[in-house]
Amino acid sequence: MTTIIHGSTDTICAIATPQGMGGIAVVRVSGPQAFDIVSRRWQGSPLADMASHTAHLGRVNDSRGHLLDEVVLTIYRAPHSFTGDDVAELSCHGSRWIQQQLIVTLLDAGCRMAEPGEFTRRALAAGHLDLAQAEAVADVIAAQSAAAHRVAMNQMRGAFSRELQGLRDQLLHFVSLIELELDFSEEDVTFAQRSEVVNLAECLQAAIGRLTASFQTGSAICNGLPVAIVGQTNAGKSTLLNALLHDDRALVSDVHGTTRDVIEDTVTLGGTLFRFIDTAGIRQSNDTVEAMGIERAFKKLDQSQLVLWVVDATAPVDEVVQFSSQILPHCAGKHLLAVINKTDLASPAAIEAALRPLLPAEAQVVSLSAKQTAHVEHLQQCIIAAAAMPQVDDDTVIVTNARHYQALCRAAEALDRVLSGLRDGLSGDLLSQDIREVIHHLGTITGQVTTQDLLGEIFSHFCVGK
Repeated sequence: MTTIIHGSTDTICAIATPQGMGGIAVVRVSGPQAFDIVSRRWQGSPLADMASHTAHLGRVNDSRGHLLDEVVLTIYRAPHSFTGDDVAELSCHGSRWIQQQLIVTLLDAGCRMAEPGEFTRRALAAGHLDLAQAEAVADVIAAQSAAAHRVAMNQMRGAFSRELQGLRDQLLHFVSLIELELDFSEEDVTFAQRSEVVNLAECLQAAIGRLTASFQTGSAICNGLPVAIVGQTNAGKSTLLNALLHDDRALVSDVHGTTRDVIEDTVTLGGTLFRFIDTAGIRQSNDTVEAMGIERAFKKLDQSQLVLWVVDATAPVDEVVQFSSQILPHCAGKHLLAVINKTDLASPAAIEAALRPLLPAEAQVVSLSAKQTAHVEHLQQCIIAAAAMPQVDDDTVIVTNARHYQALCRAAEALDRVLSGLRDGLSGDLLSQDIREVIHHLGTITGQVTTQDLLGEIFSHFCVGK
């Protein structure tokens, strides 16, 4: 794990644009000496005369005083910047060599190279973001679909944090009443009717439960809804994966058992990100490696929300019916699409007639030829419909972060103990302890409760320059 050393007196720099060559690159400098350091290499209007949030054309020299590049300098004066410090951004030409030399000359002038996520961590320290919002910065950068972008933007703008703060405020009021009773225990004073406190705890429980339940949807939106492609060997699973991705992602062969491991890739369909998982063909095998692949196939099947069961239209009907007993028990509670493949070689009618009585009522049957990509678009529409992802608007709060989900689960467990204690007449001091545990777990999400190790772990996954 990378440890981020935050020193308020350090001035840091890093390339803020993606690595590689492009039209332009942006080098970001932040810290109390940002303007002084840039001035040592700058040829143009004096930085002291520049207003905040303005851009200026000029030149930058290297450490020997030689012209390095013509750049656009944008300055942001503290505290009105992302980090809360003085910030200078140098937009140079996108040559890798220019980028490297610009960093070198800034380091020679007094900068320190930024650690991963250090700019965002400074924004957190300055109070411009809370921890949940800071993590959303990385989610905005990583968004691969419109829904993922909206969810991340909502969180970065503080929608999730405001909801959590509302819950914490209610809990603090809750615990203050109970602890006030403890202070006046000898006078036998009651500040909170137990029935009202139970109602409040139940409302909080429902709110936390709603957030926790949204994690499956949030994970699917950001990481791709998992779709397992399963079936017997040589049914055409890998050919179907390639057709869905419009790419030769998986090796295709007439030899049974070609796919021995899991192959995953993502594609956006209808604005939703799907993570298609091609698995090893399921059959009895004495081959150790193939058997391991089959075991992984069942594991991915169990973890997926949507299943494409690929059936070979040329296979004997009795064999397909017999094989269904291995697949269908694993599909309970999942969206199932039975895909009858190789319709260019045989009619799917007999197999479809045999499968219909065996399938769940909501399951669909789609016939196609993956090799000839016939009716693959129809399958894609069925996949989009089966996913039935909720509409994400500007007010939607969905949990997408596994750390947040874990904290909410722990908060829910503590709140369950509070409700049990209220119903069982537990003493106020013990109730207060459990309520404060709920508050603690919610606080770890927004950073009101945190440690240096936690911050180091979170920001080590950020890109340098953000």
